Amino acid sequence: VQLQASGGGLVQPGGSLRLSCAASGFSSDNYVIGWFRQAPGKEREAVSCISVYDHSTYHADSVKGRFTISRDNAKNTVFLQMNSLKPEDTAVYYCAARRGWGVSPRPYDYAYWGQGTQVTVSS
Repeated sequence: VQLQASGGGLVQPGGSLRLSCAASGFSSDNYVIGWFRQAPGKEREAVSCISVYDHSTYHADSVKGRFTISRDNAKNTVFLQMNSLKPEDTAVYYCAARRGWGVSPRPYDYAYWGQGTQVTVSS
């Protein structure tokens, strides 16, 4: 299994970014993709997760109403649309995958991790 994350960058407060996570190596749709982030000096936390199989999702309270997670099954890609970005959203964002159906906000439930992509929200 390989995960390729992309789409980070520098954006002003109130701006938008879209992150992409391309997954390969899964033989079926029975897996979950999660986006996590880690800011300097803080623990890694879940942002949003989606089940590729049944489309169920999870969003952290801090991003509800601002972030949307979606998937393109044909391209094996999951997107994280981030709107109304705030300075506190600044972090390295990672996509991760776990086999199975249930979305989970716990990092240790995910066996596969992609490289991080830096998101910086600053004026």
